[in-house]
Amino acid sequence: MKYNFDEYINRRNTGSLKWDTLKDSELPMWVADMDFKVATPIIEGFNKRINQGTFGYTILTDEFYSSYINWWKTRHHFEIKREWLIFSTGVVPTISSSVRRVTKEGDYVVVLTPVYNIFFNSIINNKRIPLTSNLIYKKEERRYEIDYIDLENKLKDPKTTLLIFCNPHNPVGKIWYKEDLIKVGELCAKYNVLVLSDEIHCDLTDPGKEYIPFASVNETNLNNSITCIAPTKAFNLAGIQTSALFIPNEKIRKIVDRGLNTDEVAEPNILAAIAPVLAFNYSSDWLDEVREYIYQNKLIVTKFLEENIKEIRLIESEATYLLWLDVSSLTHDSKKFEKFIREKTGLHLSEGEEYGEPGKDFLRMNIATRKDNVIDGLNRLKKAVEIYKNPAKV
Repeated sequence: MKYNFDEYINRRNTGSLKWDTLKDSELPMWVADMDFKVATPIIEGFNKRINQGTFGYTILTDEFYSSYINWWKTRHHFEIKREWLIFSTGVVPTISSSVRRVTKEGDYVVVLTPVYNIFFNSIINNKRIPLTSNLIYKKEERRYEIDYIDLENKLKDPKTTLLIFCNPHNPVGKIWYKEDLIKVGELCAKYNVLVLSDEIHCDLTDPGKEYIPFASVNETNLNNSITCIAPTKAFNLAGIQTSALFIPNEKIRKIVDRGLNTDEVAEPNILAAIAPVLAFNYSSDWLDEVREYIYQNKLIVTKFLEENIKEIRLIESEATYLLWLDVSSLTHDSKKFEKFIREKTGLHLSEGEEYGEPGKDFLRMNIATRKDNVIDGLNRLKKAVEIYKNPAKV
């Protein structure tokens, strides 16, 4: 590999949400950012812009737009038209702003649970009502699928106006394939429910796996969707606050664009404007290598659990660096269990119930870190399980 992902990067005392909120003895494997140094072209490009020495108001260049367009055409076989693209400071601000603009107070917004917890914040904080459609958990197969009967029942409610979709799905790591995307799109169109598809994890698939953009499968999905995209998750740029969205439907686009401007999340800082260019145009080799490294970490976790912690089952996944761990043979209260693990070993994971009630039997583990940390985390988890099962022996 060109890049050394085993390199120790000290993130403590840097204002890191992940590392500076913990005791020195604790190991964070929770919040979704990576511990790897970003690609060299990104660092060099940032340094060049900073060394220029002026930091005035910033506009988006042609290169900004073409970087997104070319990346999606080359990597994801879908052509985004320039007029569809809108800048935003982040996917979460986009979701919250869009909820305010395309729904009314008291409307139902459907989510497929377990799902990224901030979706609930964007709904509830804006005085809308989350309507959950639980994914079907195939326990023996260790995978999830959509409950289309339940989903249709939720979509056909007259108060339902929006579905927030996660593609690929966080936290279960599932890539939605064409058949699912078509069926979800058809149901939403049937009941006049708009789809907002969060596709921020789309570039973090396992090697050899590809995601499919929701809007790409047919005209129905194309004309009834808002799609959120960004380089931030895949290239470890979350702190730069840059993202984009594309909306083919002109009427919807004008409404959302106006909302983003009114909410003051439509103007880039100097690094936000160039980050997609540096990532998409010059750093694809880094992404390919980091995907392989994360996949190898996943194999380490798989083998360790099978050999050492049989009580915890790893859900099969094809995307993201977030692993979804079934702890139901030990407990049905993952919130209490996560607290126990942290108190006894210093390992900090995410408790599953924050992703919705179906997550109460699960923990989420972030493996976008050095292999040494992954192995350390697994050993801490093993120790915690041993103590949990046999407290009298401690």
